[in-house]
Amino acid sequence: MSRLLLKNARIILENSMIDQGFILIEKDRILKTGTLEELPAIGQDTEIIELSPEHTISPGFIDVHIHGAGGADTMDATFDALNTMGTVLPEEGTTSFLATTITQEKEKIEAALVNAAHFQKEQNTPGQAEVIGIHLEGPFINEARGGAQPKDHILEPDIELFKRWQEAANGTIKLITLAPEKANGYEFIRYLSENGVVPSIGHSDAIFTEMEKAVQAGAKQVTHLFNGMRGMHHREPGVAGASLLFKELIVEMIADGIHVRPEMIKLALNAKGPDGMILITDSMRAKCLKNGHYDLGGQDVKVENGQALLADGTLAGSILKMKDSIKNMIDFTDIGLSEAVQLASSNPARQLNMYNRKGSISEGKDADLVVLDENLEVAMTFCRGVKAFEREVKTL
Repeated sequence: MSRLLLKNARIILENSMIDQGFILIEKDRILKTGTLEELPAIGQDTEIIELSPEHTISPGFIDVHIHGAGGADTMDATFDALNTMGTVLPEEGTTSFLATTITQEKEKIEAALVNAAHFQKEQNTPGQAEVIGIHLEGPFINEARGGAQPKDHILEPDIELFKRWQEAANGTIKLITLAPEKANGYEFIRYLSENGVVPSIGHSDAIFTEMEKAVQAGAKQVTHLFNGMRGMHHREPGVAGASLLFKELIVEMIADGIHVRPEMIKLALNAKGPDGMILITDSMRAKCLKNGHYDLGGQDVKVENGQALLADGTLAGSILKMKDSIKNMIDFTDIGLSEAVQLASSNPARQLNMYNRKGSISEGKDADLVVLDENLEVAMTFCRGVKAFEREVKTL
């Protein structure tokens, strides 16, 4: 059938929420939305999915910082790895993502970039989470704040190397995490900003005045706020303090309650407002798998009790799911469902200059949709109009 109708659920639209509404999908796009009273006549070429007033339809979640899931990692540099990620992510409501690299040998990074670019062009089929670009996390960072990034492969910011990598990636690098205080850092930020790539400050030991220069050069984002950066002090605001102060900077947040205490998440949201934060998972390949030992950037990671740790106890990414990030934000702060969803959908879409296609439920946009039940668990996920996930309902 050429059309699909979802009806009778609560729907989070761009600027409002409606009860007992409908979404009519044609192929991979949203054709029409509205209340049931506004529902047009439906032909026999339309498949109808009857939902209930307890269901809420949200725009699909966009994860701009994710290394892996389901046993796969971007750095595996294979189509199979990205296929695996694209297949498992709809279970948590994620419908598109930036394939995220890690600091490694230049040749390994380049192989991952080439693979992700080819995958995006050749294998991005509807029905799975879509690779919408690449997030280059490192290697242009500060070893003093390296965290789980392999320190042996950290490099100074290098515009010529980036040009080579962007060409190899067919222009698909959309976001770069870097330390502005490193040599050539401000020039690098200025070049990225002028060429349509989001410069994100992370794994940085910058002081406030260096952050100020970075913002003036065109920095637009902060990678996993509070983690891998100089913290706040009353005589030196550091990266964290500057991130909260500068309106030009939108901040990423790992809202698992492990990387950042709930109270600090609330503090950050109060400072930035719902327009100034993006929810990310920063998840690694162990997400969706059992406890055990896994690889991240060539390092052994032990996953246990909901945490992913290097041998020295350093947090090594997360196993957080985006649906749980949404629920946590509601629990940790005074935010409502619509605003929590905004942090995972419209904010990243706007930041990546993709709001014309994604990030909200609006006529003409990609039919990336998440059906949530009354407990905010994912009941169904649609990726560009194709059902990518449906939770099995257990019966007695």
